[in-house]
Amino acid sequence: MHRPMLFSAAYSEQLERTRRETQQQAHARPQVLWRRGFHSEGGRAGWGYYLEPAPSSPEAQSSAGEESEATEGSTAVEDADVFHERAGRRRRRYARGEKSEDGVGEYGCGRRQRHVPGAHTRNTGPPAAEAESLTVSHGRRIARAIAERAKMAVKSYTLISLWFVLTIPIIFWDAGYCFFRPRSMVGGDLHWIWSPYALYQEIDYVYGLKAIEENSGFTNAQSALNIIENFMNIGYLYLTHVSGSSFAPLLGFASATMTLSKTVLYWLQEYYCGGCAVGHNDFKTLFVYWIIPNGLWLIFPTYIIWRLGSDITSALQLANRATAKTKKQ
Repeated sequence: MHRPMLFSAAYSEQLERTRRETQQQAHARPQVLWRRGFHSEGGRAGWGYYLEPAPSSPEAQSSAGEESEATEGSTAVEDADVFHERAGRRRRRYARGEKSEDGVGEYGCGRRQRHVPGAHTRNTGPPAAEAESLTVSHGRRIARAIAERAKMAVKSYTLISLWFVLTIPIIFWDAGYCFFRPRSMVGGDLHWIWSPYALYQEIDYVYGLKAIEENSGFTNAQSALNIIENFMNIGYLYLTHVSGSSFAPLLGFASATMTLSKTVLYWLQEYYCGGCAVGHNDFKTLFVYWIIPNGLWLIFPTYIIWRLGSDITSALQLANRATAKTKKQ
């Protein structure tokens, strides 16, 4: 059975008391503001939007205090219909996110926020266009940071640099002998420049008279590749020790790969032709004058490939992590 509600002065005072308590709780409720900048959360640091507790405003606190004193000092009793009508208007304003009747705060994001003069508040996240622009600019900053870090992190290895410094003049000298044959050989007018080859041309027929008589093109072909590798080695030394470019490890890696591949080919040719160029030597002569020198061109390029390849792999992993982090944001 429906029982009509009877309103009295005491009942209206209770409603007014409840309303005052609700307003006081709203003022005491912690408020937050949207901020944009660098922040750290959960062990992760980055640039973007985040929530920050709103600072207490002296104006807002004084306004709230005056409102509370004025309400407590008032003895007027509102009519129940007027009170419910005002409550309905408050709910509608709350739903639309408009200012409250007393003009102290704003409604939005499901809770009341204090208005702090001079502070920029946001009830929602950043607009879509602004968020997209923020993501693009953040990605560019990461790319620049990676480039600067890579430039600063170019490593120089003493053993690699020493190997290139020692082998560059030897390679040019060796290529000169090959291109100037037969004038550079024994009996030639330029032989005095390459006099140590008087012994070596009898040990390795690739450098001897046999290759000239058979019109073999392998000697000059491998010398042409040696010159290309030599200029790459010079480029590595310049990029590493002068300009500090991040391209240095890649150039050194490519040069060492070419050197190793060519040297392996040189050994395989002797294996599959049955020692056609060096098989006539005894083991001691072969070991001292052919195996040891050519073995060095297998060991050091292999080390360079491993060392510089590790640096390149680390740089690529760093770039992948930065790209993945940008996509997540």
